[in-house]
Amino acid sequence: MLFTHLSFEVKAGEALLITGANGIGKSSLLRLLAGFLKPFLGQIERLGRLAFADEALALDRHMSLQQALAYWAALDGFSGAEKDAMRIMALDKLAESPVRLLSTGQRKRAVLARLLASRAAIWLLDEPANGLDKASIMALLRMIEKHRDKGGVVLAVSHQGLDMADYATLSLEDFRSKNNHQSVFFDFDDESAAF
Repeated sequence: MLFTHLSFEVKAGEALLITGANGIGKSSLLRLLAGFLKPFLGQIERLGRLAFADEALALDRHMSLQQALAYWAALDGFSGAEKDAMRIMALDKLAESPVRLLSTGQRKRAVLARLLASRAAIWLLDEPANGLDKASIMALLRMIEKHRDKGGVVLAVSHQGLDMADYATLSLEDFRSKNNHQSVFFDFDDESAAF
């Protein structure tokens, strides 16, 4: 990952779409923001609880979908939140299905249901539309819009683009290091509502 002098702020109710060529570090940037990786230089400031959604399912394959989502909702402190999230993502009819039997699109909707049930203020979405049909993409966009209307923050990486209303774009091409130093710099304003 080769970023230099990358600095941005995302406030309550805002969305940021992160763009760039394959391999430039879009997913790594989300992992840095989530705290899974540490920046070599600089700081990351997050004000609010966050949830990270990527291609990894992170649900116990041997549980039913309801049980697996309920487990995470309870850990997040929102027991029962999975039921509404399953309904929103059109998974309620699959509640008793074992996670291991879900299709690619169903697994992706399960990831998004887990995100929704977390009730986190900050959503980090890595290719959220991958594997989704048109109806599920529309549900995702409605979910994002409602989250933002409540003051939530969305940072997304998407090759397909996301038809979100009123969002900013950050092109990582603009911050690519010219001298092969592997440094990452983030600077978030203390006044921002979510970061």
